[in-house]
Amino acid sequence: MQDDLTLIIEDTSATMRKAIGHLEQELTKIRAGKANPQILDGIMVDYYGAPTALAQVANITVADARTLTVQPWERNMLQPIERAIIASNIGINPQNDGIIIRLFLPPLTEERRKEFVKRALGEGEQAKVSIRNIRRDAIESIKKLQKEGLSEDSAKDAEADVQGLTNKFIEMVDKHTAQKEKEIMVI
Repeated sequence: MQDDLTLIIEDTSATMRKAIGHLEQELTKIRAGKANPQILDGIMVDYYGAPTALAQVANITVADARTLTVQPWERNMLQPIERAIIASNIGINPQNDGIIIRLFLPPLTEERRKEFVKRALGEGEQAKVSIRNIRRDAIESIKKLQKEGLSEDSAKDAEADVQGLTNKFIEMVDKHTAQKEKEIMVI
């Protein structure tokens, strides 16, 4: 029974770490005024009929603080890449010069910054919900073990451990979102 409890708590911790990892990944996609190639993560390009990640069909570099360049490995991929960037709805219009695609990031207005902060806080809230769902599942597993003969004290201790993990990870979510908010609001 103790092995099962240990396994439940380790599994809970690992799953909550994945939720934090996902949050970090989503927050990098929200731009904070500076050019960042990760803004283009998740954009899929039609590569000979197969949806392929943009980073696998082109070289993405930061030209300066507000400019990204996308250089496809095959010249005939310029149009599909341009269409994919427009369709991704990231708020950037690609400039195609026949060789490379330049993405000029406009300076953020106060209103746009607030919009990005709202989006970051929304991602944080989704991570918190995910962590709470993981906690709920872990506590249900502990209650099942209790029905199978686990002592009430052990079950209460395990539930307290799970709650401690939950508090720790929710605090991490708050730190990440606060850091991203600060990053976005800096002019």
